[in-house]
Amino acid sequence: MMNSSQLSNELEAFLEYISINKALNKKSIAAYKSDLLSIESEYKNPLITIDSKRLLNILSKYENKRTLNRKLSSVNTFFDFCYKNEFIDEKTKLKSAKIPKLLPKFLSLEQIMAGANLCDKGSWLGCRDYALILFLYATGVRISECLELKKEDIDGEWLLVRHAKGDKERVVPIAKVATEAISCYLDESKYENDFIWCNYKGKKLSRISAYKIIKKYLGVSPHVLRHSYATSLITGGADLRVVQELLGHASLLTTQIYTHIQKQHLSETVQACHPFAK
Repeated sequence: MMNSSQLSNELEAFLEYISINKALNKKSIAAYKSDLLSIESEYKNPLITIDSKRLLNILSKYENKRTLNRKLSSVNTFFDFCYKNEFIDEKTKLKSAKIPKLLPKFLSLEQIMAGANLCDKGSWLGCRDYALILFLYATGVRISECLELKKEDIDGEWLLVRHAKGDKERVVPIAKVATEAISCYLDESKYENDFIWCNYKGKKLSRISAYKIIKKYLGVSPHVLRHSYATSLITGGADLRVVQELLGHASLLTTQIYTHIQKQHLSETVQACHPFAK
């Protein structure tokens, strides 16, 4: 019998494996540990001894399917590790819960500019907010990537995304209107900092502050601007693989969430232009 603070030998070995061999980041390791330890603590025995029925019974309390699937993914990865290291004789793999595909929320250019134009460009903070909105929509970068950018990462109308998800650098073009807005903001700034985006104290802008800025003017999260960027490209006729590269998606499957927008746009075009549709 184990107490809630103990880790089984197999779980310790797994955490060491993903930390050293797989070199996962601290957040990913913490997520795996939290998921697996919570199950093992409730079971009060080593996780490898649990049967599928008991495991599913423990996981059934998670009504949110996305949370449930994250737990299931952690469990399946753990058991795959145990099987390959011969800690168990049979490989256990639990099926993920089906999640209805949600259409990504996005804003039109008109909606984005209406919000951006509310910024007070008479102050450097207003210039920053305006530039941030235009930059996110012009590049489609993740907010985490955006906040790590330094001035040296922008070369003319090209952006080098160094701190990308999965540590995969990529180069993204930036529209002139966005680079001009950034130049105006930096010219007005009263602080010197290597990072592009700063708070009112001249320190690097935090994620929560960036969220509040976008929410204030547009009523959405920064990630919606990423969806808006992709949607604008798709409806404009961009190839899905090009959009994949620009967004920094490791797999085309992730980018395919936007195919419904492409189909809808094609349908609307036919309805508006083809004589049989009239």
